[in-house]
Amino acid sequence: MIVLTKLNGEAVTVNNRQIEYIEQIPESKITMMNGRYHIVRESPQEIIEKVTQFNQRIVSGIKVEV
Repeated sequence: MIVLTKLNGEAVTVNNRQIEYIEQIPESKITMMNGRYHIVRESPQEIIEKVTQFNQRIVSGIKVEV
């Protein structure tokens, strides 16, 4: 899971395995597999980097803290 920032500044934790796609509108709209979506401050590239870092920690066996 990754932590992102809503437009109002609140943190939201997202299950990165449930992301279907990301649109830039100019904020990022993350559409989940269940059809729900989240609007966040991070760019699509930042979200991809967070997902990549999370997955690398899982594969390397490093304890993941959210």
